Amino acid sequence: MKSFRDLNIWKNAIKLVKLIYEITQTFPNSEIYGLTSQIRRAAVSVPSNIAEGHIRRHTAEFKQFLFIALGSLAELETQITISNELGYVNKDSKETVIQTIVVLSKQIRSLISKLTPNPQPLTPKI
Repeated sequence: MKSFRDLNIWKNAIKLVKLIYEITQTFPNSEIYGLTSQIRRAAVSVPSNIAEGHIRRHTAEFKQFLFIALGSLAELETQITISNELGYVNKDSKETVIQTIVVLSKQIRSLISKLTPNPQPLTPKI
């Protein structure tokens, strides 16, 4: 794989950013420097970290950036849930975003596992 642009997770993360920008366009003007900005930054962080990690060309660094992308997805899910609770995002849009986050998280975790010799579970089993 020559470029981060060839990674499906990067392409899917770009689609998520577009979805987030569409949804946040309807947020109140009072949130432009608050929740709107935070949500957009969290979304943009995902493909940005995938790209930056890939360009480093060292597996350990790439994995670290993938973990950062996972953190941004968790942050984004929390912010979308808050937005729903505040009435800024309807239930259908919230569920669409969360489902997209779940799928993308699984894809990123799968890539991390492939990059890890003798991988251990990324989350403890309860």
